[in-house]
Order: sequence, then structure tokens, then C-alpha cells
Amino acid sequence: MSSRRSMKNAAPRLSKKPLVAALATLLAGSALSAMTQAQEQPQRRGGSAALLEEVVVTARKREEGSQDVPLSITAFGADQIEALKVRDLTSLSVGMPNVALDDVGTTRGTANFSIRGLGISASIPSIDPTVGVFVNGVYLGVNNGIIFDVFDLESIEVLRGPQGVLFGRNVTGGAILMNTKKPGEEFEGQARFAVDGGGDGGLNYYAMGTVGGPVTDTLGLKLTAYYNEDEGYFQRDAFAPNGVTQQDVGAVEQTMIRPTLVWTPTDMSELVVRYEYTDISGDGAVAQSHTNGRGEPGAFVNFDRESFGNSNDFIGYQNIETDFLTVEYNQGVSLGDGTVTAIYGWRESSSQSGSDIDGQPVWAFHSAAWLDTEQDSLELRYNGQFGDVNFTTGAYWFENNLGYHERRNLAGAALGNQAPLIIQDGGGLYGVETLGLFVAADYDITDRLTLTAGLRYTDEEKYGDIASLAANQSIEEAFFGLDSGQINYLVDNRCNLVDSSEGFPSCPFDFNGKDDWQTWSPKVGASYALTDESQIYGHWSRGFRSGGYNLRNTTPLFTPEAFDEEQVDNFELGYKSQQSWGRLNAAFFYTQVEDMQREINFADPDAGVVQIIRNSADATLWGIELDGTFALSDNLLMMASFGYIDSSYDDVFFDLNGDGVIDGADKSLGLPRAPEVTYSLGFNYDMELGSWGYATARVNYAYRDEVFFTDNNLGFINEQDILDAGLDVYSNNGSWVFSLYGRNMLDTVKHGGDTQLSPTIVGVPTGGTFSPLMRGQTYGAEVTFNF
Repeated sequence: MSSRRSMKNAAPRLSKKPLVAALATLLAGSALSAMTQAQEQPQRRGGSAALLEEVVVTARKREEGSQDVPLSITAFGADQIEALKVRDLTSLSVGMPNVALDDVGTTRGTANFSIRGLGISASIPSIDPTVGVFVNGVYLGVNNGIIFDVFDLESIEVLRGPQGVLFGRNVTGGAILMNTKKPGEEFEGQARFAVDGGGDGGLNYYAMGTVGGPVTDTLGLKLTAYYNEDEGYFQRDAFAPNGVTQQDVGAVEQTMIRPTLVWTPTDMSELVVRYEYTDISGDGAVAQSHTNGRGEPGAFVNFDRESFGNSNDFIGYQNIETDFLTVEYNQGVSLGDGTVTAIYGWRESSSQSGSDIDGQPVWAFHSAAWLDTEQDSLELRYNGQFGDVNFTTGAYWFENNLGYHERRNLAGAALGNQAPLIIQDGGGLYGVETLGLFVAADYDITDRLTLTAGLRYTDEEKYGDIASLAANQSIEEAFFGLDSGQINYLVDNRCNLVDSSEGFPSCPFDFNGKDDWQTWSPKVGASYALTDESQIYGHWSRGFRSGGYNLRNTTPLFTPEAFDEEQVDNFELGYKSQQSWGRLNAAFFYTQVEDMQREINFADPDAGVVQIIRNSADATLWGIELDGTFALSDNLLMMASFGYIDSSYDDVFFDLNGDGVIDGADKSLGLPRAPEVTYSLGFNYDMELGSWGYATARVNYAYRDEVFFTDNNLGFINEQDILDAGLDVYSNNGSWVFSLYGRNMLDTVKHGGDTQLSPTIVGVPTGGTFSPLMRGQTYGAEVTFNF
């Protein structure tokens, strides 16, 4: 065997400026690097050394180099995460081809990730994400509360396309694998402090540290802690009788502690136990109201969507507490010189949030939400080598139960902003149980040609007990009792499905559903090693998102019936090369989606917003991806990427634009979360500082096209021009790192969403949008001490 490496209209307003620039950059970088390929490369250190490293990944449930895997994958190791100053996953939201890692902002930390144009635009916890997030091998069952600051990670892997065989559970767009560090073979530690800011609000303080190492010959321990206090990046215009004042908003405080134990009783066995506790509290979403897609401005204030202006009368709140346990056991066996792995995961989370949805200085639409979730999972698998065949098989069990309650407090302006005129309560109880069986094999036909095949069977059962918000409506008796602080109701149907401490009864269910889906997820493919350093590959894979229920049923016009499963078929051809001068990867994909699941938003004068989950259409998406890292000189490194997506509907079977008919106007709409062009270009330059140390300067520019947020294309997210830069100074002994950094230095405005609001809500003038703001231009300093 060889040593082969084991908007507004039907389409967004798209800028073509990245196309030539990105392609030319990649080609030029490749040519320059090729000229230096034969030259002996000096020993590097600093940022370029980290970024040239090949990352060990687990994308095929076994450890191997990222360039060995015949998949479109972007991976970041521990040193690269530190070199790029990644604080959370949204730090990588722009810069990888055809990948968007966005926080929807309705309740902070809610992931609306999209890969290759497959994503969701919702905070409804019963919607399965298209992009699965796995932490230490454990799938996270909801997309709520998972985007917060990360520290002490071993790696982040971003896999594009459906991963139906080995990761299974409803991962149709892609998968993100996050792995935390284990204690090393020697005692070591790190302390890090940072402060940054840049908005009109206050500063953002960080303190974090980790210490660990061997306790005995067979036992290692590690303790990681993290604290963040953000005073609030934004300022709101607060209207008061004595005039307009400014107030810092967007504050959050986060504490995380993670002990890790590793026990290796023999050379063939390893037990890893990780527990993570997280407590987060702070303000609610910082919502901006600007002119919506129908041309209707906010009724009382209306901001430029290219500004950070906001004027919420209700700051809101969030409180999230999470316990997360993973237990992993690896046992080497003689059969196929293989490994048996068992991974158990348990995660429990409780959250409460409140948000100003109308974005106005008067009370039109405020909301509160409660979410309690508990999940358990167990994966048992085997991987071994039998001659020319690498074989993986296993079983997977997953159970997730949650309770969700939402309250809409509407039209408080009608009562002098002292109490809501209308209260709507609802939500539901929701459960999922999944059983999966999988097998995959890689067969080396020759020294260079490998065939791949895999199959997964999944049986998934779900139930949904739903209390529609419109069915539990309370009406305030206007102006009675307000002077004494008492609120009297003509109709009092207040209830709460999650928090009994309020003293309200549990809401009556108007719908009870239970259903199950059985699916097969196959994959076949091949890879061919052109040289020991490069390969081409191709495969066909299928993924599914099983059906489910909508826990946010807001209108009697649509019953909360089950929606059906979504099927995704993906065809991919790719090229990967790892050379002494760097690496270059390319991929072409063609994706067909049947029965696409969508959460469809419509403005509504009675409920504020109606959100319906239905199988809306069949669609086709195809595109290309290029990314590379090139050593241009001994101390200058270039990184570049380019992504292109062409997306269109093949057939539409839901009234997407809300005009009362299903016709060509619906079919001509653009797919949400599918930017046509993404690209990035960055440079790292290393400098020697004499006897004291060395430094790395970096700059990176990333671009993403404007994308639709709503299925009717009235809501959209601005195009993104993101410029980041930094300077890191390292001491020669590796003990100290001093850093200055800037993020989003062009101060590009980004919204988590762009929900369209009705001209009036229960008679209160509203208009505009609910568009949560993300942080803009940020500058900071950081010091790290390694011991």
C-alpha cells in the first residue's frame, strides 16, 4: 500500500464584484505557491505556523487528517482557534465558502445556521435544524442557547452537505463538530484576560483560565473556567417626559465551568468524563424597526437599516442555565485492530426570556418565553481495519423532551403603556425518540483508488401536545384598576405550561399528535489519490429531516397538524491537495430537496406575527467551493475562499407570498438563507522581535451577499462586508501573548432576522420590522499567560 494521505424582488440585489477577485486570488496564490513548492521551507512559528497545520478531525468517526477526508470540510485546531481569536461560532459566520453561522437574535444564542443554502429562520424549538451541532460527539437537540462564548477547544469541524450515515439525526445541510481539550501528558495551564468595545454602549470584559495534567500514571484532570461581563454594546433612545435619553442595552453576564477527567487503566482503554455548567443572564434582544418590504416604516420611530439605531420601550431579559454531561469510553480490541466506542450524553437546560418585538418606544408587541429541555443519547460503535477495508458500524439512541411556553403581551399603548390590552398564552410539550443503525466501509481497490459505501436506518417517533396562543386569550378591562396597580380582565385565560410559580394553571391543549418516520440514508462514493499529497473524490449521499409539530401555533386559520419529512439528495465532486506550500481544496455540489420544511412568517394584525411550519416546495441548489492557504514567502501567508450557490424552486405547493393563490409568482421567489456569493481573503505576516520574541499581524476581509430572511422575500439580511485585523506578540519562551484585535472594522450592520410587522397590532400603529441587531465595529486587547 502507498502512503497516500490516510431584495426585494424575486432575487436579491447581488454584487458580482467578488467573482473575479476571489477566483483570481486563488489562482494567483496557487501559482505563486507552486513556484516555491520545491524550495525547502524554514521552521515557522507564530500565526502562520498554526494556520498551516493540518487539523486532526473525526468527520468519519475516526481520527485522521482533514486533507485525508474525501469531504468538503473546514477544520480549525486549537492553535488556529486562538490565532483567529474565535470567541464563538458566529466569529466564523462569514469567511467559509457557502457557510453562514448566524444568531437569529430573537432570544440570544439561538442558532440559525445555513450551509449550501439549507438553513432555518426560526427560534421555535420544535424545528429540527438543518445544520447539526455536536459537542464532544453529542448531538444538541435544540438550536436554542448554543451560541455563546467558547474557550479551551481542541477543534471545530464544519462539514458541508448531508451527513446522513454517520451523524444521522436530521443533519441535511451539514454538521459542526466541537471538541473540548483533554488534560495533557504534562501539567499545564493558561490564564487569559481581555477587554473590548466599540459601540455607543459600555465595555466587554473577559476572564478565563484552565489548568490540568496527570494526577497519577493513569488519571488526568483538567478544570476550565470562563467569565464574561458585557455592559451592553448598544445604546437605545429612551423617550421620557423630560426628553430623549440614551441607555446602554445588550448587557449579558456569562459564567462557565468545565471539569474533565481522563482515566486510562490500560494502554487499550480510555474513559473521558466531561461536565459543563453554564449560567447566562442579561438583556433581551436589541430590536431595530426599519422600513419593511412592503414599504411601511415604523409607526413612531423608523431607523435606517444601515444604522445601529434602536428605541425599545422594553429592554427585555434572558436567563439560561445549562448542565451538560458527556461520558466517552474507548476500548481497543484485537478484532481488526479496532476500537469500540461508547458515548453517553445528558443535557438539561432551562431558560426564560423577554423581548420587545415591535421595536418601538411604545408598547405594541412584547413577548415572554419559557423553555425547559432534557435530552439523553447513547452511541455505541466499532471501527476496525480488515485488510483493505476500513469498517465502521454502530447504533444510536436519542431522546429529547421539552416544554415550551410563549406569552404575547399586545397593545399596551392602548392602556397608557402600563399593561397589555391582550394577552395570548400558548406553546406545547414535545418529545422525540430516535433509534439509528449504521454501517460504513472504505475499500482500497488499489493503492490509489478507494470505494466508499454506507447506510443508516433511522426510526424516529415524535409527539406534540399543543396549546394554540389564539385559543388562550385574555382581555384587559381598559382603565379599571390601573391607578391602584391592579389589572382586571374581562376574559382571563392566562396559563403557563412551564412555570407553575406564576400561579396560573397549565394551558389546555387543543391538539394532540403522535407520529413516526422510518428512513434509509445511503451513501456511495469513490476517491482517487493523484499523488501522495492530493486526491479527487465524488459521492452521492442522502439525508432526512423527519416531520414534526409547530409549538408556536398562533392562528385558528392553520391547524397545528404534523408536517412531513424532508429529503435531501446531494451529489459532490471534489479535489484536495496538501503541499509544502500550503493547501488547496475545491468542490462542486448538486443538491435536490423534496418536501422542504419551512417556517413561513406573515405579518398579522391580531397576533403580531403568524408562523406556520409546512412542507412548502421542492428545490434544486448547486454551487462551487474553493478555499486555500498559501505560503507566499518565509513569513507571509495568504488564505482565500470562494463560494457560489445557484438556488431555485422546482415546484411550490404552499402560498409563499400570501396572495391567496399558488402560482408562478411563488415559484419565482428566491430561497431564504441561500447567498449567491461568499468569499474571503486574508494575510498573516510573522515578524521576529530579536531576543525577546516574535509577532504575527493578520488581516482578513470576508464578503457575503444579501440573503432573503422570509419566504415571501419581503424580509432580507444586508450584504456583509467584514474586515478583521489583529496583532499578536509572543514571548520566545511561549509564556506570554499580548494581542490587539479589531472585528468588523468597517462597522457593517447585521441583523439576526428581518421579521415583517403589520401596520397595526390590535389597533396600535406598528409597521416596520423586528430586526435584532448584532454587534458592529469592535476593538480589543488581550493578554494570555501560559504556565
